[in-house]
Amino acid sequence: MANIKSKQKAILYNQKANAYNSAVKSTVKTAIKKAKLAADQQDAKLSDFVSKAHHEIDKAVSKGVLHKNNGSRKASRLDAYVQSKQQ
Repeated sequence: MANIKSKQKAILYNQKANAYNSAVKSTVKTAIKKAKLAADQQDAKLSDFVSKAHHEIDKAVSKGVLHKNNGSRKASRLDAYVQSKQQ
């Protein structure tokens, strides 16, 4: 543990940020998995799952958890996966 008070505060702040970022990333991953599963099963609510995944990705990007290029790549790969399963 750090001896300097400002560094102790920084460590606590970073731990809180890490917990928040991990939770958001987990939500994004779960939404993507649900959308892919719906695509595999030809689910009737596929568009709902895909739009939910896009919403979670966009929210993570806007909060600064994901870089905009990373979010764009995730969304693009999800769309390509869904498109390949619909053919």
